[in-house]
Amino acid sequence: MRRRLMAAVAVSVAGLLSLSACGSGDEQASGSSQAAQKKVEVFSWWTGPGEADGLQAMRKIFETNNKNFTFFDAAVAGGSGDQARALLSSKLQANQPPDTFQGHAGAELQGYIKSGKLESLNFLFDELKLKDVMPQQLIDQISVQGQVYSVPVNIHRSNMLWFNPAVVKEAGISAPPKTIDEFIADLEKVKKAGKIPISIGSQWTLVHLLESVLCGSLGTDAYNQLWTANADWSGPAMTKALENFKTILGYAGTPQDDWQPAAKQVADGEAAYNIMGDWAFGYFRNPAPGGIGKTSHKDFEWAASPGTDGTFMWLSDSFTLPKGAPNRDGAVAWLKVAASKEGQDAFNPLKGSIPSRTDVDKSLYKDYLAWDLDQWAKDKLAGSIQHGVVVNDAWRTAITDAVGLFQQDKDVAKFQQALVSAAKSSGQ
Repeated sequence: MRRRLMAAVAVSVAGLLSLSACGSGDEQASGSSQAAQKKVEVFSWWTGPGEADGLQAMRKIFETNNKNFTFFDAAVAGGSGDQARALLSSKLQANQPPDTFQGHAGAELQGYIKSGKLESLNFLFDELKLKDVMPQQLIDQISVQGQVYSVPVNIHRSNMLWFNPAVVKEAGISAPPKTIDEFIADLEKVKKAGKIPISIGSQWTLVHLLESVLCGSLGTDAYNQLWTANADWSGPAMTKALENFKTILGYAGTPQDDWQPAAKQVADGEAAYNIMGDWAFGYFRNPAPGGIGKTSHKDFEWAASPGTDGTFMWLSDSFTLPKGAPNRDGAVAWLKVAASKEGQDAFNPLKGSIPSRTDVDKSLYKDYLAWDLDQWAKDKLAGSIQHGVVVNDAWRTAITDAVGLFQQDKDVAKFQQALVSAAKSSGQ
């Protein structure tokens, strides 16, 4: 895996060096270099069903509005963007950035900002009057010392419980669990009924599961304090939360390659539950090849993850303007599409997310998404760990490593100490 990643990095950096060389000529540049200069490299991790559909919808708008630019899809496969971020880091360290890249709004981008890799986007927010049509708490999360560094395309909810109505009914369960204790009891009922109680994917999906279990076990206020100077990672409440995580993992099926096949186990009736973000809705609902064409309230159902009803654990996908972008004008043109009402209304219903703008066409957001818009307007807020709102990349990596070791040894005391050490290393 490491060799493949390093090879991909080498190829990608070499390609970017070639592109940079082609685009740096004078007025007498060749036709081939002029073509290269028109290319706009959009770097993301949107390759899966639903998310790729949304990206292509925005691409169509970009290409319609910008005949002088050519869209280049530089998406890197891998759930939650872990592999994409590794490759991106190599590009930025080599001072060979893409024209624009996807990042989670919040703490995830702080390392790039501090190292001077991103341009401020205040000029774009002022030009498009974006601060008038985006929630203040979102503007605060993507700003550092009054400067905005990314354009948020959407809002996602992380703490979602997806379940198969027929499977849970067969197990004697009449309603989604409201608490962690109820959830554990329901997992046992499903196990006795002969189905997979909860499906999981690759390692990042376990970090995603952990954040919902922590919030559901500790409560929203205590969860939010984990990212402050008042954090308590070593106390008995955290120990209990991690014991809950261990118990829930004990009911998990065989890990799947990524979140999509794990979610599909629920839709196909092989598993009862899956805790995943609301991008799963687009995957469940969209027809092939973008999704699996299932029917809500029949093939799949949803609720807040156990213990988190009334709390919206949020994240936001956004795009940046790297310093030294080979085609800065093309990147700005892409950012304008990502920020626009038209772009967000094209993207979000397919992606399974709600817009970051408040002035979009709400009639386009039906079923789960209509519910989600309502929840966003009234719920308490908590930030996602895995998806970059509350922790920077170094802290998230330390948590991910701790989860990976815990998946193997199931040692709660060792796991808790690793999380304590990760928080201390972060400066908390």
